[in-house]
Amino acid sequence: MKLNKIYIIAIMLLTGSGVFAQQLPQFTQYMFNTISINPAYAGSRGTFSAVGLHRSQWVGLEGGPETQTLSVHAPLKNEKVGLGLSFINDELGFENFSYLYGDFSYTIQTGENSKLAFGIKAGMTSYTLDADYQAEEGADPVVFGFQDRWKPNFGAGIYWHSERWYLGLSSPRILKSDYNGEDDFEALERLSYYATAGYVFDLSENVKLKPAALLKATNGAPLSFDVTANFLFYDKFWIGGGYRVNQNASSLGMLADWQVSKQLRIGYAYEYPLSDIRNYTSGTHEVILMFEVFKSTRIKSPRYF
Repeated sequence: MKLNKIYIIAIMLLTGSGVFAQQLPQFTQYMFNTISINPAYAGSRGTFSAVGLHRSQWVGLEGGPETQTLSVHAPLKNEKVGLGLSFINDELGFENFSYLYGDFSYTIQTGENSKLAFGIKAGMTSYTLDADYQAEEGADPVVFGFQDRWKPNFGAGIYWHSERWYLGLSSPRILKSDYNGEDDFEALERLSYYATAGYVFDLSENVKLKPAALLKATNGAPLSFDVTANFLFYDKFWIGGGYRVNQNASSLGMLADWQVSKQLRIGYAYEYPLSDIRNYTSGTHEVILMFEVFKSTRIKSPRYF
């Protein structure tokens, strides 16, 4: 079956092993979707913020990963407590993982312009096998009969930031969950650690530069490092590029974001793989949409991250 071959190629590139260690999807525009990996980010933008993202990975490759995310978060009245809710739908071949998690953060002032937030997240992860694939393959007792499973998990993080820089450290899924329980075929959640950082430089009155980085370490998977640099013009238009270093799936990316209004931002990213899978795909596309309820009494300066 063609889909089987493609699926095996994808698994080898993503994990480097024959056992499928499920990881949270990684995004080109990670710096605008921090809530998906760090609960301490909840409420840090000072207002109600909603982010939707769609990612089509390895376009042209049958069964290539498709991911959608939707998250909302906001500070409470005293601004020390932030609450959030995030949903991720991640599909690779005949497997589907869905994540529904709530976020809580508590922020303390660490300086005149800096704050440190502590966050926790808790929720459920769903694992499903595609019904059409099951019908084609038959009821294999090793693989099938374990679909539609929900299991609880939790995560934690810290987020230290000011108006110009940020540092974050998090582990969004701490428990290791096995969704099959069979030796011949495993669908596992692995413990992952994320370290993030970013800074905004003034190049001129109307031009800014924001480099950012993300380091991801997952048990049983290669270390992954993302570095990006974005230029911001007139506080309206972002454009930049990125590079992901990974033993099995390195890539180059470009990003463009437009602040349509105070409330609305849209963005697009393209990623070109540098690994062997480039022979089978035209690349990866990612679209992001951010909506915020702007309150001038609460937000006193632009939010760059």
